[in-house]
Amino acid sequence: MSDPFTTEQRSAVMRRVKGRDTAPELVVRRALRAAGVGYRLGGAGLPGRPDVVMKGRRAVIFVHGCFWHGHDCRRGARAPKVNAAYWAAKIARNRARDAAAEDALRAAGWRVITVWECGLRNADFADRLLDAVRSQAAAVSIAASS
Repeated sequence: MSDPFTTEQRSAVMRRVKGRDTAPELVVRRALRAAGVGYRLGGAGLPGRPDVVMKGRRAVIFVHGCFWHGHDCRRGARAPKVNAAYWAAKIARNRARDAAAEDALRAAGWRVITVWECGLRNADFADRLLDAVRSQAAAVSIAASS
């Protein structure tokens, strides 16, 4: 199946995809703020540029969209029909980049919390997030419960 958009139209569509201040990021930040957890945004200078940085806790949070980062949930496993080879390669690159960033952060002594978009739908999301922030685990992933 070919792309129904011209190259210019596809570029315009992709430009509208937000890279920061997404709805899932705002949900995470709202939960942290409600619990009184201090944080900074935009981890410039840190591997992978985490979405949320808690310097005093030596913890960072990545908020990942299930499709864009290749999560193993239903939405993340959905393969596009148009330009499938491109998307498969892109998502594989994203996953490799995410793994490298997490490894580099952990090697530098940071705790890494990954919040998946599907995990935001859980009724206990805020509690799970705060438990992850307060825990001493080196890496935590918050996704939809099975």
